[in-house]
Amino acid sequence: MADAVNLCCNSQRFSYSFLTSLSSSLNSCHRSLPPNQTRLQKSAVSVSDFCSVSGGAPIAFKRRRQFGKFKVCATVTETEPPKWWERSAGPNMIDIHSTQEFLTALSEAGERLVIVEFYGTWCASCKALFPKLCRTAQEHPEILFLKVNFDENKPMCKSLNVKVLPYFHFYRGADGQLESFSCSLAKFQKIKDAILLHNTDRCSIGPPRGIGDLNLEGLSSSKEKLAESPST
Repeated sequence: MADAVNLCCNSQRFSYSFLTSLSSSLNSCHRSLPPNQTRLQKSAVSVSDFCSVSGGAPIAFKRRRQFGKFKVCATVTETEPPKWWERSAGPNMIDIHSTQEFLTALSEAGERLVIVEFYGTWCASCKALFPKLCRTAQEHPEILFLKVNFDENKPMCKSLNVKVLPYFHFYRGADGQLESFSCSLAKFQKIKDAILLHNTDRCSIGPPRGIGDLNLEGLSSSKEKLAESPST
């Protein structure tokens, strides 16, 4: 048993001395090589690559592999929030872009109370009043709110005698136009009072009445004539 231990220790000493001499030989060869021959530089073995533990047994450690660094660039697309007049309180608030859309909305409203707001994007009073109008629309989903941009619909607004902004029209079925007035945020109670007065249960008989110079009955009769005309 003692002979086996001595043999193992002698072999360890031989391995350590062999590696030391091998490292010295390789390093001396590397110094004698030309500068362009650098392959042996990676193959040179140094004693520092090994660590001795108790008993003198050398343990080899592998060098850590260095990975390339990557840069991740993320682009965030910022979307502009909607402008104040582009916001909607819900499905019962509709933007009107033409006379035809206005007439169609009134015709399809049936017996619902319709409140039309005439506004301008440049109107500070319209901007101040609009959030409260949106809350009122959310509180009364049974009422239809129509938003009419004055600059986009000047001929229609002039025919409806809209001269100041913001301006409001109230319509309901066969009763036609019920009321019209200008209103600001300070006088918003006028709108609440008009809703309380006109938003009552009722049944009307007959088609919607004419609205100023814009007559819904004329629009419906023209549609009937187009339907009756023979197709070419």
